[in-house]
Amino acid sequence: MAKHAHPHECTDPRHHVHDAQGFVQAVEQACAARGLRLTPLRAQVLGLVAAAGKPIKAYDLLDRMKAENGSSAPPTVYRALDFLLEQGFIHRLASINAFVSCHHPQVQHSVPFLICDQCQNSVELEDDGVSQLLEKQANRLGFKTRAQILEVHGICSDCSGA
Repeated sequence: MAKHAHPHECTDPRHHVHDAQGFVQAVEQACAARGLRLTPLRAQVLGLVAAAGKPIKAYDLLDRMKAENGSSAPPTVYRALDFLLEQGFIHRLASINAFVSCHHPQVQHSVPFLICDQCQNSVELEDDGVSQLLEKQANRLGFKTRAQILEVHGICSDCSGA
């Protein structure tokens, strides 16, 4: 799973999930609450994204699924990813074309990410201020937003030795 920054404390610890199995269970609960179906394939894709430990590309997911199942058709995996993205259970990091699990699967939200250009680890920032500022600026210009994707590239503290 992506690393996690804490600009402010999470007020509901049930929403903050770190381990892959706990994450899949939290998404199962969120699906039940929303009247959605988490199929075995969706759950498997979700578990692989969560267990990856850092952003994972779709082809790497396919390879891992082939290792577990013997084969997996790309369209079915992409449909599972589309469902998980649409529901906000995972995030797509467009600049590196990879996926990470969301730390708050019960709550749909937009968050900025910090992405290390050396190790590809990502940090999901829990700070609504950035998203709210962008929304406010867009509204001021008469722009109606549909989605926000903010990715900041640089070098993480592990890679920089800081």
